[in-house]
Amino acid sequence: MRILMTAAALLVASSLAWAQQAPTKTQDGALVGPNGMSLYTFDKDEAGSGKSACNGPCSANWPALAAASGDQAQGEYSIIRREDGTSQWAYKGKPLYFWAKDAKPGDRSGDGVNQVWHLARP
Repeated sequence: MRILMTAAALLVASSLAWAQQAPTKTQDGALVGPNGMSLYTFDKDEAGSGKSACNGPCSANWPALAAASGDQAQGEYSIIRREDGTSQWAYKGKPLYFWAKDAKPGDRSGDGVNQVWHLARP
C-alpha cells in the first residue's frame, strides 16, 4: 500500500510540473505576458548572465515579467534573481519586461525606445 501511495504522489507531482504553463504567449510574431501586454528585451542585458541591467528608476518604466515563488524554469525560459530580490522570467537568457507606456494589449510603443529596447520575439 505504501508503494502505491508513493507512486501516486510522484505521479501527481510530475503531472503538476508538466501542467505549468509557459510564462508567455506568442501574438502577431511577438511575446506577450499573461495579461496580453507586449514584452520587451533590453540590449544592455547580457543573455545568460542571470542578471537584469534595468533596476531602480529604469524598472519603473520597464516592469519585469515577474516569476512567482513556485515557478520553475522550463525549455527556453529561465528565472533570474533581480537586485531587489524578486524573480523575473527570461527567454533564451534575456530578461523580459513590460513597457509602462503601453496602455492596452496589442500596444507595441516600446519597440525601439532609445534603440536599446525591442519586442521580444520567439
